[in-house]
Amino acid sequence: MKLLVCSTIIICYNSNSTTKTILYYYWHSFNGFVVKLNEKEADKMAVVSVFPDEKRQLLTTRSWDFIGFTQEVERQNYESDVIVGVIDSGVWPESKSFDDKGFSPPPAKWKGSCQAFDFTCNNKIIGAKFYPPLHHNALSSKDIESPRDSSGHGTHTASTVAGNSISMASMLGLAQGTARGGVPSARIAVYKVCWSDGCNEASILAAFDDAIKDGVDILSVSISESVSKTNIHFKDVLSVGSFHAMKHGVLTVLSAGNTGPYPKSLQNYQPWAIIVGASTLDRKFVTKVKTGNNIAYEGISLNTFDLKGKYYPIIYGGDAAKKRPGFDQDSSRNCLTNLMQEQAYIDMAISFPLPACYLQSKDVVKIHTYIRSTSFPTATIFKTIELKDSLARIVAFFSSRGLNNVTSEILKPDLIAPGVDIIASWSPISPISEIFSETRKLKFNIISGTSGAAAYIKSFHPTWSPAAIRCTYQFRK
Repeated sequence: MKLLVCSTIIICYNSNSTTKTILYYYWHSFNGFVVKLNEKEADKMAVVSVFPDEKRQLLTTRSWDFIGFTQEVERQNYESDVIVGVIDSGVWPESKSFDDKGFSPPPAKWKGSCQAFDFTCNNKIIGAKFYPPLHHNALSSKDIESPRDSSGHGTHTASTVAGNSISMASMLGLAQGTARGGVPSARIAVYKVCWSDGCNEASILAAFDDAIKDGVDILSVSISESVSKTNIHFKDVLSVGSFHAMKHGVLTVLSAGNTGPYPKSLQNYQPWAIIVGASTLDRKFVTKVKTGNNIAYEGISLNTFDLKGKYYPIIYGGDAAKKRPGFDQDSSRNCLTNLMQEQAYIDMAISFPLPACYLQSKDVVKIHTYIRSTSFPTATIFKTIELKDSLARIVAFFSSRGLNNVTSEILKPDLIAPGVDIIASWSPISPISEIFSETRKLKFNIISGTSGAAAYIKSFHPTWSPAAIRCTYQFRK
């Protein structure tokens, strides 16, 4: 399907059908439509731009205090009038992060609606819409056709931006403390465009159109394509959507991407949006490994399993398949992509469905030496502990870097904000990791990705334009 923009934006499916059905209209904030066309028909369109409907992917506590956005600071009552639109995978409305106790009715400027059959919006989540894939068979059994989140990502993002303060939050004891969003009293409008197979561009643009009409102040979008496929802004769906949002006084905050640390690895680069990279936080999760020769090594992971100091044999990964039915040797011996890359993953803790952690390459060499020195090498892995990171704040390894591939004279990203190992609310029907055989499901989870704080600034200065907020971001000390 392709998107055409004629003063208009058109997304079209590639189709040889003689029947041309309009699948979406964009008319609230800009003009456009989605239609099935073949390549020749698309080329004949006398419009501003035509581009295909492709899929994009989602990008994934004390972080706000760490960067100086404290909860206790005095502000006017404007805060509860800030409306944050979250274009993502939906939300889990029963989370305490979205409880509306103490909230007044939505501000008069709100013109949106709640299109949910399986939950009711409240004075915190004031609106919710969903946009199913145009190919209905693209949905899986895991998908819920409503604004309800079944992946966890949207819930995590929404609560990070504007979730209530929740005391005693933790992920199985890790990062225990108060989890809160940047502006806990802001309202949230949910626009679910992402499903198990990705986020259709036609749906993303429809969400922009609706959100602008509904009256949101800020749009938070943690979506990107793995590699930029165009160097023309009016053929990029996020450029088009954020441009029209800017024209209507709505600021869009986009993730820089998670494909660092290489130069020119930006996944988002829109001049009229705030592009946010990820930095580390002033804490780190440390998992210690001790080998049978009584030498301990400091690794990184989110290990909640307690082996109680018991030592286990160190074996070749391919041999693990012999111990459990259903695991073949080829898959068992594989490593994570880029796992052996120098300095990769050194600042990002990952949760595994079994005791695990990753070590620095210099320590791996020492362990290899130990393995070769004995006929029966053993080791144990300890539960993860939380330590203060004196080196923070530094750019996260995975955070996408500039320069700007499309408009090189405009520097991007605009700024960095804590995006490593952030604890926030989670969809309790979604496993806490995407690793095969993961079964743990929790109300809070720790994941990494880029984040933003535009709503915080907007809560102090409700009349500021997107450009003014962007300048405050860039020059804030």
